[in-house]
Amino acid sequence: MVERAAAAIDLERFPIHESQSQSYLALLAEVRQQLKETGCARLKSFVNSAAARALQDEVSGVAGQAYRSYNKVNPYFTADDPTLPASHPRRHFERRSNAFIPADSFGANSLLRAIYEWQPFTDFIRLALGESEDSFFQYDDPLADVIVNAVDPGDGFPWHFDTNTYTVTLGIQPGEGGGTFQYHPKLRSKSGENYDRVAAVLGGDLSGVRSLTLGPGDLQIFLGRYSLHRVTAVTGTTSRYVGIFSYANEPQMCGRVERTRQLYGRVLDIHLQREALLRGDTLHD
Repeated sequence: MVERAAAAIDLERFPIHESQSQSYLALLAEVRQQLKETGCARLKSFVNSAAARALQDEVSGVAGQAYRSYNKVNPYFTADDPTLPASHPRRHFERRSNAFIPADSFGANSLLRAIYEWQPFTDFIRLALGESEDSFFQYDDPLADVIVNAVDPGDGFPWHFDTNTYTVTLGIQPGEGGGTFQYHPKLRSKSGENYDRVAAVLGGDLSGVRSLTLGPGDLQIFLGRYSLHRVTAVTGTTSRYVGIFSYANEPQMCGRVERTRQLYGRVLDIHLQREALLRGDTLHD
């Protein structure tokens, strides 16, 4: 598994295995600056072309295991609260029409999982985010630690915040058109939801919103818990595949029961057992 991960990454351009080198430190500084400015960093062609093709084959082979759902969700994936005003963001529901290939589809032979579990990769992500070893953990969710977001033509993903603190995505296969990732950097924080500004974006105010399209092999580091984001509808005949590696600031963190059921169509015992686990903030998710 270690050899497969190392062979997949363009280590000449991104020497994440050489943590004491000047090129490593320069790369780290560049990523940190991007995160500081926008809450998002992208490393183009982080995975080499041969590995990108292998990932496309891997994902295509398990695409049938994706859970597809067509429902309406708010940005927090919570139930409607009729005690709030009708204009409140938590009462703003949009059609969600996409699919997730769950983490238990990617086993010991998975290249996608090999990259996620390679220690130099984890260490680089942690350092880029400025986290210490005791405050950075792989997402402890057997359905959601390593997944693929599959967006079929005509589908997209409406505005939302992530449950986990950080999301690291890997472009695998773009659609023919559309499928643009849009986000408003750092729209909320641990200390507040900033509902007024969230409502403005939901109402169509895109000032402050940034856009990018991930190509095969592009790595993206994103502060998804604090930045409102969406994927616009994919056009053409090709599905959009993006791998998602998830991390959290607390150990044993996994998805809430309601959100897990919405995203994967099922819950496991671990979700029921940890439903009451305290979070590091009081934000809705």
